[in-house]
Amino acid sequence: MKYLIRILFFVFFSFFSYSPLVLSHCQIPCGIYDDYARVSLMLEDAETARKSVSLIIELSGKDDPQSSNQLVRWVMNKEKHAQNIISTISDYFLTQRVKATQKDYLERLQRHHAVIVAAMKVKQHAEQKTVDSLESAIRELLPYYPEHTH
Repeated sequence: MKYLIRILFFVFFSFFSYSPLVLSHCQIPCGIYDDYARVSLMLEDAETARKSVSLIIELSGKDDPQSSNQLVRWVMNKEKHAQNIISTISDYFLTQRVKATQKDYLERLQRHHAVIVAAMKVKQHAEQKTVDSLESAIRELLPYYPEHTH
């Protein structure tokens, strides 16, 4: 019985530790998140997508099994990091930081939407110009979320 409880605890913990619900922001005004850090993480995701695209291009002409395996892994990596950006914008910024009461609401909404669209295009294509557009769109958000100095 003791082992069964441990196994169930492990399964429960494993399931929820990887659940998007657990990894997402709690969507309450707790005030502990650093907006600049979120933008920095999105830039890091974009850089990872850039490296992924570079290696996809490099491996796409090869037909050996190891290259094919690595190609699939880099495609999956590109998809994951582009999705991270989409999730950060939609689950965090659009739900909590872009508010209809802001004077520049439409501009903010357009800039955040531009990031989502650019990330979607990174998922659809294996070209560095799509990653350039994504990085540029993310950088357009930096004036809204300056780095805090303590």
